[in-house]
Amino acid sequence: MRRLLLLVSAIVLVDTTFFSALSPLLPHFTKEFGLSKTDAGILTAAYAAGGITAALPAGLFASRVGVKPAVLLGLVLMIGTTVAFGLAQSGWVLDTARFGQGFASAFSWNGALAWLIAASPRDRRGELIGVAMGAAVGGALLGPVVGAVAALIGTAPAFSAVAVLGGALAVWAWSTPAYAPGPPQPIRALLQAVREPRVAGGIWLVLLPALLFGAYGVLVPLRFSALGFGAIAIGAAWLLSAGIEAAASPVLGRWSDRRGRLAPVRIGLVTSIGFSLVIPWIGDRWTLFVVVIFAALAYGMFWVPGTALLSDGTEAVGLDTAFGFTLLNFAWAPGHVIGSAFGAAIADASSDTVSYVILAGLCAATLVAIERRPVGALAPRSAQSDVRS
Repeated sequence: MRRLLLLVSAIVLVDTTFFSALSPLLPHFTKEFGLSKTDAGILTAAYAAGGITAALPAGLFASRVGVKPAVLLGLVLMIGTTVAFGLAQSGWVLDTARFGQGFASAFSWNGALAWLIAASPRDRRGELIGVAMGAAVGGALLGPVVGAVAALIGTAPAFSAVAVLGGALAVWAWSTPAYAPGPPQPIRALLQAVREPRVAGGIWLVLLPALLFGAYGVLVPLRFSALGFGAIAIGAAWLLSAGIEAAASPVLGRWSDRRGRLAPVRIGLVTSIGFSLVIPWIGDRWTLFVVVIFAALAYGMFWVPGTALLSDGTEAVGLDTAFGFTLLNFAWAPGHVIGSAFGAAIADASSDTVSYVILAGLCAATLVAIERRPVGALAPRSAQSDVRS
């Protein structure tokens, strides 16, 4: 189990490294290729658009061919598209390569997480997901460093060097035993699964932070740039925030195992509302630097309980684990596209404040919905006896 957890953690770490490396480079690409704020949002959203496109194929592939082949295919595609991104000489090539990275990610994440969940004891599921998500945040921590280095030495050598790690992971995954795929399930099983409250709730709690981080990932770097910060400072902000979030993820997982999946979510919603309403009004770059670090922690409090809740629900309705994680990709990818592209477009047409107020409103509506439903109703079976409404 420990070896598999390390493998899955390494896969998601490398994957999110490439994903998050864009943030410090966004001002650089904006100047070099003449991108508008909307163009920058499209570039940021292209990754998630690839994830949406591959969500169903990745789920079908992992459930019918196997989780290991899905992981290997995702890693190979990730290596190729990341090198292409580093060599890009135009905006449309950047968008295409970024789309390809998201497409590859759907295969590697689906296969890796399904591989882990299938081997996890139910009463430790949140904790193990938390460890894997902590590693993913570790990749988000490393990504801005890679992006900052790429801004200094060039994108081609920086991204090509890191892509070598993907090759090492592919060898590791190839040598690790995996469970055989079960009988194929029809696509309609996904639609039927959404009727389960835990599945629907998990989908929303994965989609919501994707919305938040999508807008955050575009608007915050550009705001930093307008206030005089360069790629190094932006990378440092992402580094610190991701480090705190990585340390918090396993704690959130254990909390959700013992006190119910929605227990940590309430705190995350309240703090996310506050930060979203405050960020657009900050005019001092160092104050903003501190605030966005803790805003990222607040936004990230939904990932672990949302993913665990989704896995609880798919298991309850008898959906294959790998097939069920198709819903994870369908949740976060549209959220990131909408948050990045539409959040940036709204800010372009009006102001950053309008985008953040809309996000705060979504968090408030979610909090109201949660208060109307007992926390215990969505807790793991092993924890329900400890949960009070």
